[in-house]
Amino acid sequence: MASPQPRIGVVTYPGSQDDRDALWALAALDAEAVPVWHDEAELPDVDAVVLPGGFSYGDYLRCGALARFSPATAAVVEFAAAGGLVLGICNGFQILCEAGLLPGALLRNESLRFVCRDVAVTVERADLPFTSRCTKGRRLVLPVKHGDGRYLPPPDLDPAQVVLRYVDNPNGSVDDIAGICNEAGNVMGLMPHPEHAVDPLLGSDDGALLLASLVDAARDRVLAAI
Repeated sequence: MASPQPRIGVVTYPGSQDDRDALWALAALDAEAVPVWHDEAELPDVDAVVLPGGFSYGDYLRCGALARFSPATAAVVEFAAAGGLVLGICNGFQILCEAGLLPGALLRNESLRFVCRDVAVTVERADLPFTSRCTKGRRLVLPVKHGDGRYLPPPDLDPAQVVLRYVDNPNGSVDDIAGICNEAGNVMGLMPHPEHAVDPLLGSDDGALLLASLVDAARDRVLAAI
């Protein structure tokens, strides 16, 4: 019997620019990618959610600050509280921090310049729904493109919440942190863009390891419910 396709929602805010890329990448990895508009007060029937990159609401006030108050974000908070899988990429990471689903904050790059290039990261945890296809210590090459990617963790951040670290820190993030998860391990945010690295023609397909891990975990939830 063929494995069922998990339904993974991708939230589009005004100003999102990587939502279509995320939808395409998830579909290429055998998920049913479901568009979710920012003013939807309830999520459709989905098995996981992705908050994509971009400049939600023009990044006014702070990156992700206005998206924090959208109806869809409130629905994502409720979804995560119930154990749902949530992945935030770049601006999505910023939104998750603003919404309180992840600790810390994303600040202006240390260089005060926008950075756009491929970077190497190492996998610190391979036991999460977002990294199950990786091994601890594996190096991934992923693109970054942000002006506010310097991660500032809270003083009491549990080191076990660090999922990815930069090999060559592009933005001044504390302790080279590129991605973190919540204490429960069902919410993850990262500044690099795995959706732009799912085909070797793009220079790297390492992003597929992260997104396919999410697809696997979402599929397992579907099978468990059958």
